[in-house]
Amino acid sequence: MHFLGLILLSIARILDMLINLYTFVVAFACIITWVNPDPYNPIVRFLNQATQPVFTRVRRLLPKAFFRTPFDVTPIVVFILLIVIETVFVGMIFDAAHSLMAR
Repeated sequence: MHFLGLILLSIARILDMLINLYTFVVAFACIITWVNPDPYNPIVRFLNQATQPVFTRVRRLLPKAFFRTPFDVTPIVVFILLIVIETVFVGMIFDAAHSLMAR
């Protein structure tokens, strides 16, 4: 059981790191929209390719009332979802790993 606990702990740490990395990608994508970015810049293209599929799915789920304002709330919703995923699911994996290692 100790070995399975270590594997779960490794998976939880990797997921935690990936979620943190994607949080920074979303933050940089938001910051880059404040200026007039060159759409052919490789960094801008990467940020758009990494965030637009998620933003599009979230926009489909949001009520139309959110789009009547000039402020885009989609990144805020994505940040909240990332926090919930990290707290709940990764936390559950950490707890399961620690309980398996304690046996």
